[in-house]
Amino acid sequence: MKSRIERQSEKADARLALKNAGHRPVASNRRAFHEYNIEEKLEAGVSLTGPEVKSLREGKASLQDGYVAVAGGEAWLWNVHIPPYGAASYNNVDAKRNRKLLLHKREIVRLALKIKRSGATCVPLNLYFKGARVKVEIALVTGKKLHDKRETIRRREADREARAEMKSARRR
Repeated sequence: MKSRIERQSEKADARLALKNAGHRPVASNRRAFHEYNIEEKLEAGVSLTGPEVKSLREGKASLQDGYVAVAGGEAWLWNVHIPPYGAASYNNVDAKRNRKLLLHKREIVRLALKIKRSGATCVPLNLYFKGARVKVEIALVTGKKLHDKRETIRRREADREARAEMKSARRR
């Protein structure tokens, strides 16, 4: 039988391993990379309820229509879909409710100024676990025009072809 100190040590080791586990991705907004030019990225915490975190641990979330808005001196994450956790009973909340972003005041002010001045938008790019905490990577973005999207696709295909050519040349 293990002593109390050994059990506490094991629990501490497990907590430390969980904390140092690194980024565990839950959802990403791949469409944002196609639709927008990314100007600046920022990491923020998200204020969630228990069943929402459990739902995220199952890997369920959608960032497709999500965006960040600053209201009342606070940053809010809008239209991010986190489905209800199946095993939760009465604690489940609305799947598309607004969620508060945990940022420093100066980051919120700077974000609000950039959105207002430059006409940029702020969208979530990735939702992930950093240790036991849920983090969201948000970005200030500007919209791409149709010709910009075509140019991006053209450049990506050219890079892919060049890589394939170099790979086949190495094999010879």
